[in-house]
Amino acid sequence: MLRLVTLNLNGIRSAATKGFESWAEAKAPDFMGVQEVKAQADTVLGRFERVAGMSGYFHYAQKKGYSGVGVYSRHQPSEVITGIGNAEFDDEGRWVELRFDDASRPDFPRFSVISCYFPSGSSGEERQQAKFRFLALIEPHLQRLRAEREFVLLGDINIAHNEIDLKNWKGNLKNSGFLPEERAWMTRLLDAQAGCGLVDVFRQLDPSPERYTWWSNRGQAWAKNVGWRIDYQLTTPGIAARARRTDIHLEPRFSDHAPLTVDYDFTL
Repeated sequence: MLRLVTLNLNGIRSAATKGFESWAEAKAPDFMGVQEVKAQADTVLGRFERVAGMSGYFHYAQKKGYSGVGVYSRHQPSEVITGIGNAEFDDEGRWVELRFDDASRPDFPRFSVISCYFPSGSSGEERQQAKFRFLALIEPHLQRLRAEREFVLLGDINIAHNEIDLKNWKGNLKNSGFLPEERAWMTRLLDAQAGCGLVDVFRQLDPSPERYTWWSNRGQAWAKNVGWRIDYQLTTPGIAARARRTDIHLEPRFSDHAPLTVDYDFTL
């Protein structure tokens, strides 16, 4: 069994003061994808390069205190890839991929674990247009990966796909994260005929309403569970078929996001 976690830390130093390392120790995942590390190598190395017995692999943003992603792993990758080959977004530290390729492995001889942080468009039209550019780039990138290997993408996608995925959907129809264009992009990504055919594993296992992964710090969003489900484990169908259990961990809180865990019935 492999346990995979995705978690937007909203700053690794901040999350550490609130206990994310001890939480990871208790949950003992095989992989933990983290987003919004908000730190560079000089902060991570010597302090956060290992967490809960796992080694970390990172893609840092050039801008200090901004973005950045990582994957913590109990397994030694055969290759580590940072970035998607586009300077605009690679400078922002949005993609790290760990490959575990072994032709002798009977299950999934070509397998990747990815941590990805999609841009948010909520700060204004300029960033929304950047988000649309990112979506246009990442879709064919995922298509190419899908054609050659099995993978799990652990990510803050910054899109709530359907009405069930946020509390106040009627009030957010014109807001970034729930725009018709974003939702249509997500639908296509999950469409086996017309798109990439990836699987939203949490929703495959848990059809319940009011299951969210992010809450605004404004007002009483957390207390009233006025949330959004914008953190995902997106997988190729072969991996999705092995998904057995999932959970969103609401306590303790060390970020404005909650960790999302999925257990998969295979080993490396």
